Amino acid sequence: MHNKFTNFRETETTRKSRPMETKVERQAIKGGEFLIRETLPEEIFIPEEFSEEQKMMAQACQDFIDKEVFPYQDRIDNMEEGFMAGLLTKAGELGLLGVSIPEKYGGLGMSFNTSMLIAEVIGSAGSFSTAQGAQTGIGTLPILYYGTEEQKQKYLPGLASAELKTCYCLSEPDAGSDANSAKTKAVLTEDGKFYSITGQKMWISNGGFADVLLVFAKIEDDKDLSTFILERSFDGITMNEEEKKMGIKGSSTRQIFFNDCKVPVENLLGERGQGFKIALNVLNIGRIKLGVAAIGACKHLIDLSVNYGIERKQFGKSIVEFGAIQHKLAKMATKTYACESASYRAGQDIEDKIDALIKEGMDEQQAKLKGLEEFAIECAIIKVHGSEILDFAVDEGVQIFGGMGYSAEAPMERAYRDARICRIYEGTNEINRLMLVGILIKRAMKGELDVMGKAMAVGKELQSVPSFGNGQGGGLFTKEKETIKNLKKIILMVAGDAVQTLGVAMKDEQEILMNVADMMIEIYLAESTILRTEKLVALHGEEACESQINMSQLYLYEAVDKIAIAAKEALASFSSGDKQKVMLMGLKRFTKTELVNTKKLRRQIARKMIDNKGYAF
Repeated sequence: MHNKFTNFRETETTRKSRPMETKVERQAIKGGEFLIRETLPEEIFIPEEFSEEQKMMAQACQDFIDKEVFPYQDRIDNMEEGFMAGLLTKAGELGLLGVSIPEKYGGLGMSFNTSMLIAEVIGSAGSFSTAQGAQTGIGTLPILYYGTEEQKQKYLPGLASAELKTCYCLSEPDAGSDANSAKTKAVLTEDGKFYSITGQKMWISNGGFADVLLVFAKIEDDKDLSTFILERSFDGITMNEEEKKMGIKGSSTRQIFFNDCKVPVENLLGERGQGFKIALNVLNIGRIKLGVAAIGACKHLIDLSVNYGIERKQFGKSIVEFGAIQHKLAKMATKTYACESASYRAGQDIEDKIDALIKEGMDEQQAKLKGLEEFAIECAIIKVHGSEILDFAVDEGVQIFGGMGYSAEAPMERAYRDARICRIYEGTNEINRLMLVGILIKRAMKGELDVMGKAMAVGKELQSVPSFGNGQGGGLFTKEKETIKNLKKIILMVAGDAVQTLGVAMKDEQEILMNVADMMIEIYLAESTILRTEKLVALHGEEACESQINMSQLYLYEAVDKIAIAAKEALASFSSGDKQKVMLMGLKRFTKTELVNTKKLRRQIARKMIDNKGYAF
């Protein structure tokens, strides 16, 4: 493949081990273990550590978006015939679609965090981001991870170059979040050479122009799904007209029907009955990639908001000079910085796990699946937080633009509509919240994570005389890190007692599970932000990192209140009497913090962006 990214191949392969070499020696962290152990700043990867080659790749992606996507948003939204497919072809020619595909199959074979960086940049591209994500993620990775060698050789080179377009056919009218209830059937023909597939799929991104379709169906009377590789040329495939959608209007979205569609038996992907597992594992990738794409979109929205605010004059001065606008800009930036910190921390943990499994002798593709499965909790956290801060950022962007924010002539109107889908696809945020707590409880019950032991220790601490030092003295973030420890105790206290009180009924208490999920999300984001900034300060000094320090303190300050509210809601729903009183006292003890001048912090953060005319962190 001769493309703009060819020169990055060798340097990227060499770079894969670099983050590991800069870290302290440590026992490899497990997924979800952040809740019960302390992490050092030296142990995490931060986006400032990306190499020059990786930054150049990101810039090349940005150049593509600036040149090929942003100027043509109306043509994209109007679904001009062949335009989106043509964009994918151009992206494929540049190598943008083959970042995660090994070189022997026509890709670039780059690291997981590099693929995250590319996803972030493309995240600002609206409908194209959806099309590109469907092509490179759910439409390609099942073949890469589960395909036979023959299947990989046949399809992956074309998917990497975009000579072949692809889609992922899982959802049905009565099977959305409960994907395994799908009714699409596959029946083996009498001669044993084909599966005959009949059924209906909906909400299929790229469905209108896909050449390769990954279809999930149940073979005969199986309880679990299987996965098949279909080609558009196969007989028996029809589809409805394009869906009319609130946002991502330029993304092809079709209902697809299969009527006695004959599929060669060699096109079964993976093993029979493995389809649901394939779907879940690939969605882990989609979740964290969606979260990091939201970061790219947030940064773009912040740039637009800052520059519009500088240009827009009211009462004799630019509106960015008003405290109310600076408040909005600072909150948008702080949430974005926090999510970025957590995303690349998780991305590197996944990459480190993959590398460790390969060194142990595991097949590379199997190692990638296991690495992602290990950090399914973190993937869900990033998806939920990223999609929700994007909604927050675009809403505030519309407000900063005022009347122009509501006009289709300005960029915020489209961005507002496009953002809303992110809380729905790759699993709704509600499903992701329930899932991440469910995984934590399951691992605790299996003894993989010592959650209950730590929860019991917190229970004993509640019976002891409290310490009122709260990290007094010491260096930067001493008090904040003490607060982080205490916030983890709150989660352990609430979740531990809920499991003990409710037992197996806990799985049906969705409100409590979502309370616990909200606490876990906030602690992971707050801790990631503190760790990133602490590492930056060690590299550049406090003065150079003033804004990052302020954002870290601000995010944690607000996280304390959010965790306290979620904890109170949970405790009120399952506890009572003296036990409840003890836990409420513990909650008050563990959320005790000093008052922070949030106005001062936000004004400094906003001023930094105003002076730099955009997101500057």
